[in-house]
Amino acid sequence: MIEAKLFMGSKEENRSERAERRSPYDGRVVSTHPVCGAADTEAALKVAEAAFEKTKRTPLSQRIAWLRDVARKLREQRELFARTITDEIGKPLMFSRIEVDRCIETVELTADALTHLRGETIPTDATPSGKPSTAFWRRVPAGVAVAITPFNFPLNLTAHKLAPALGAGCSVVLKPTPEAPATAYLFARLFIESEYAVRDALSVVYGDAEVGGALVGSPIPRVISFTGSVPVGNIITKSAGIKKVSLELGGNAATFVEKSADIVHAAARCSFGAFVNSGQVCISLQRIYVDSAIYDDFAAAIAEETKKLKVGSPYEEDTFMGPLIDEEANERAMNWVKSAEKEGARAIAGGRIEEGLFLPTVMADVTDDMKIVCEEVFAPIVSLVRVESFDEAVKKMNDSPYGLQFSIFTNDLRLTRRALEAFECGGIVVNDVPTVRFDIQPYGGMKLSGVGREGPQFALEEFTEIQSVVIF
Repeated sequence: MIEAKLFMGSKEENRSERAERRSPYDGRVVSTHPVCGAADTEAALKVAEAAFEKTKRTPLSQRIAWLRDVARKLREQRELFARTITDEIGKPLMFSRIEVDRCIETVELTADALTHLRGETIPTDATPSGKPSTAFWRRVPAGVAVAITPFNFPLNLTAHKLAPALGAGCSVVLKPTPEAPATAYLFARLFIESEYAVRDALSVVYGDAEVGGALVGSPIPRVISFTGSVPVGNIITKSAGIKKVSLELGGNAATFVEKSADIVHAAARCSFGAFVNSGQVCISLQRIYVDSAIYDDFAAAIAEETKKLKVGSPYEEDTFMGPLIDEEANERAMNWVKSAEKEGARAIAGGRIEEGLFLPTVMADVTDDMKIVCEEVFAPIVSLVRVESFDEAVKKMNDSPYGLQFSIFTNDLRLTRRALEAFECGGIVVNDVPTVRFDIQPYGGMKLSGVGREGPQFALEEFTEIQSVVIF
């Protein structure tokens, strides 16, 4: 068991009141963390405010060395971090290790991107009203940043905020998800204990609505970076005031399997994209629109692929899917299935709980008016919808308040080009699932799926400001 502490800048502190985190798989207490309140939050923000005077003047070479040092130490402690992720959120070890590896890449990519953080010169005498000068614009650290992170990727999604924020020269207050406090604590400690660390640059507080509200509503931060639900994102937007706000919110990822597609390949990849991480991913494949000419064959193929997936202990090396984050998530998933069945859909794989584990579920005969395709499910459930044409598929895919990532399976180049023009979303994948995300790419959505972009190069823009300079 790991006893997480809070960080008031570089100073590690405890509190008399502590909360427990129990494994979603077997109920063991796997970590504890201090219970923080608004006073702790305000204190951490004041530490960050004072620290920004140092972080913004820290040489870029030191910040790059800092990130590379964190990546190196994370690589050395790979198994500790992987097991902590599995303990706290029930992610199978195979995928926890992948998350650690991706986190290392994210930190290293950020260090690389910092060497390309440039501005450009401005020809101020290009217009009759101008005159010659030495003029340019550059990017400068934005200020104090608040990072609020989710449970589904508690390490890598934290890295997508901390690495570019600290690398850009900001000071940061992190509020990690209550479901994985130890993961965040261990990661923050790597930054704070590094020989290249800027003192007090990073603080960590724990909590939920009270702490989050105090962070967002304070006048101290200049940047709020949040990954989570649309309702919370809406609250943040209304209460943040005049700040830079980056929101990575919900999704309702969809794909179209066109009749020229390789059905075997599409079924295997769709099964993966729908059920990896127990469907608890913003870009989990939730809606599959299938050409009626191949609907029955595809439905049989994806049901068969889904039944092959091993569901069980997250500590076994070959387990593909472990538990959902908590019992409430189990109940919510079952309610989705029951609701769809009442409306005329049927489960052709899964659709039940065995030994406390919700099985990966494929729902067939789903129609547009069913709630299961209209809202974000955030569970290992995927719905098959029959369509007669590409145009029908596009209309149905776009008919959503979300616009994070879509994909298409096809061997028709003309349809691929049409999809690139027609899909209303932040990311498009061709001949794979919309669940594909490379950490180097820009990642973010349209509509209610969010504002701003992650990915090291692009996140650096969120944590910096453009400053214009004119010298006569």
